[in-house]
Amino acid sequence: MQKSVLKMGFMIFLAVVALTSHAQANPVSTPARLTIGFSQVGTESDWRTAFSDTIFTEAARRNIELLFLDAENSQENQIAAIHYFIEAGVDAILLAPVIETGWNSILQEAQHANIPVVIIDRNVTADESLYLTRVSSDFRHEGRLAAAWLAQATAGRCNIVELEGTVGSSAARDRHIGFLEVMQLFPDMRITVSQPGDFRRELGQQIMEGILNTEDPSKICAVWSHNDDMAIGAVQAIKNANLDPGDDILIVSVDAIPDIFLAMMNGDTNATVELNTNMAGLAFDAIERYFNGEDVPKWIRVTGGLYFPATAAEEYARRTQ
Repeated sequence: MQKSVLKMGFMIFLAVVALTSHAQANPVSTPARLTIGFSQVGTESDWRTAFSDTIFTEAARRNIELLFLDAENSQENQIAAIHYFIEAGVDAILLAPVIETGWNSILQEAQHANIPVVIIDRNVTADESLYLTRVSSDFRHEGRLAAAWLAQATAGRCNIVELEGTVGSSAARDRHIGFLEVMQLFPDMRITVSQPGDFRRELGQQIMEGILNTEDPSKICAVWSHNDDMAIGAVQAIKNANLDPGDDILIVSVDAIPDIFLAMMNGDTNATVELNTNMAGLAFDAIERYFNGEDVPKWIRVTGGLYFPATAAEEYARRTQ
């Protein structure tokens, strides 16, 4: 009997030692000062620049060491950046992906190095287990809002020019899908021309100039732009064609950057859906929760409103302080 008790006690001791050893071999504890690598898409738009600024500001406020690499709209550059972050031994990685696909391998490398990755702004199609969470807007909802406003403004009768974002990006795809979901409820609303402008102002102007040279401008009811920069480019093209943007051709877009409010004040555009730049705090909170052993949801949504010319002056002043 005594031998059995001693044997059982020894087995329990071995089990406790094994569990303790395992826990010590794989600790998850908050470093004294977080070092976070941030791979940014690029600087293709005013919104993107403002978004980067919020990351820098929030990192400084929290005393986070931020390693920033601009991918210049190249997935190859982003993958190289993540390799660098892994080699540097960062505590976590923020990834604002250029496109959705092609991330599994590099995310697996980060996972094997025990480095949590937060997908921020755009989305990836990788296995969800390979990243900690995604912090972003609901792009489909943005498209729905834009289409719902346009349907109301035109009584559901409109031929639309669509200026798409970067091909392969979740923002471009989902805004298009969301817009179509509402537009299909109105048989007299149709997209007659759709071209990608990579979210760039100069391309928005070039594309719109080409469309106005090949299409009858009187048959164009509105421009639906996947971001404000392309919309502002389209405004200039419409003016160059001696037409009145915001009147002859309605314009609705996404981002809510200061320049779009200035355009609204001048009567050149009609509505914008806000893509909130304030994602940094939510992303850093998620990383801190991870190190504290707390649960983190797979999608942390960022919300934004729909804005019109009536409040443009107020919004422009607030956003340019």
